[in-house]
Amino acid sequence: MNELKVLLLSDGRPGHYHLAEGVGAALARLGSASIRELRIDRNSLIPTRILRRALSAGLPPRLILRLGYGVGPQALGDADLVLSAGGETLPANVAAARALDVPNIFCGSLRDVPPEDLSLVITSYERFAGRPRHLVTLKPSAMDPDALGRPAAVPVFNGANRPQFAGLLIGGDSGLFRYRTEEWQALIAFLRALSAAWGTRWLISTSRRTDRSVGEAVFELAKDKNVVADFIDYRWAGPGTLPKLFGRSDIVVCTEDSSTMLSEAIAARLPVIGVAPEHHSFKPEEAEYRQWLLANDWCRCLSIANLGIETFSAALGDVRPMSDNHLDRLAADIKDRLPQLFRA
Repeated sequence: MNELKVLLLSDGRPGHYHLAEGVGAALARLGSASIRELRIDRNSLIPTRILRRALSAGLPPRLILRLGYGVGPQALGDADLVLSAGGETLPANVAAARALDVPNIFCGSLRDVPPEDLSLVITSYERFAGRPRHLVTLKPSAMDPDALGRPAAVPVFNGANRPQFAGLLIGGDSGLFRYRTEEWQALIAFLRALSAAWGTRWLISTSRRTDRSVGEAVFELAKDKNVVADFIDYRWAGPGTLPKLFGRSDIVVCTEDSSTMLSEAIAARLPVIGVAPEHHSFKPEEAEYRQWLLANDWCRCLSIANLGIETFSAALGDVRPMSDNHLDRLAADIKDRLPQLFRA
């Protein structure tokens, strides 16, 4: 197969372009692929809905790209496929595919754009499974579990088969999540208790939304090397540190405020336990996604209030991690949907 030239349109938001990069990594599993990223910024004077209407009205795609995003003909270059994620990139995605006369893939939910304007829509929400040109999958990630050294067959861990190292991914307050100080204290107390009972040591990472006081509390905990084997403080380490943690962990505990962290841990073929505060909720489609993860037995979830040695052991024993490589799974699905991309 000839090299597949992919034009990735990015809005600069990590939560979006990382999804597109995950799709790009899956495409690379099928043969030679080059990913060229083009940062686009919508003209603030032209709302996204106007750009979507311009597409429906059949305005010239290069005009839409120039007026809506400041993208000239030279910027598009040559490509075999247009790829993007996030609603701000959707009109640009469709316009670029029309201008180049190539297929396109979008990661996300369509708004006022017919499925026929996309070659494939990759979503993680089962409610869209019956829609034309939609593919439901684990949230894409470029992380390769094989490159991390993760085994394909992961044993069942619980009180009878205790993990040597447990990863902990700490998020923080978000739109629908609110943690109380007492809940953070209870979580830290659980870390100590599990280490004392099982001999498990923790590999802990905070994130950009972790409150400073929580980071400082974990820093103090990390002084006890019988409890914490390694502490990655996001304030100093920055992004991109999770592969190191995943490569060393036997299991992962993840605060449930981050769907991305939860999904990446699952993609790394790790047994995953999500923990949540009392005051939290999900948007309907996200609640369905979490149920889908649970139904596949890739994770289990506990409230911090119910987090104890026995409840943790029981939940952990129910988890059956993903056994294949999520990138290969996604690659096979894309090839099945868009075989024309991979013909010699």
